[in-house]
Amino acid sequence: MDQGVHCLNCRQILEGRKGKKFCNNYCKSNYHYEKNKEKENSFFKKVDLQIKLNRRLLKDFNKSGKSTVRVEKIKSLGFDPNFFTHYWKNAKGDVYLFCYEYGFLYRKENNRDKYVLIEWQNYMSK
Repeated sequence: MDQGVHCLNCRQILEGRKGKKFCNNYCKSNYHYEKNKEKENSFFKKVDLQIKLNRRLLKDFNKSGKSTVRVEKIKSLGFDPNFFTHYWKNAKGDVYLFCYEYGFLYRKENNRDKYVLIEWQNYMSK
């Protein structure tokens, strides 16, 4: 093999078949991991980060298992209700949106926009 060809990951001189790009599976895997990590603006990453932020905020505002928070307060911290993992509809027809085990429901009370916050319960799976 040509002496000028180096592993794309560790830069060692490659030996073996023509067209080889990596010296072993670790270098191949690490190279692609680092390359994909640089794609900061990927849609998947944005959605994943937003859902994780939403979950943390819902958890922080709901210490008792059920509470309410003003929409403007939680949104000012980065909460985005358009990103959630699943939903649950109760017997009254209210649809709660969830970020993993923490859910929220929009309500207008006393002319104020609020979210009712709840935690997932076993009976909701049925």
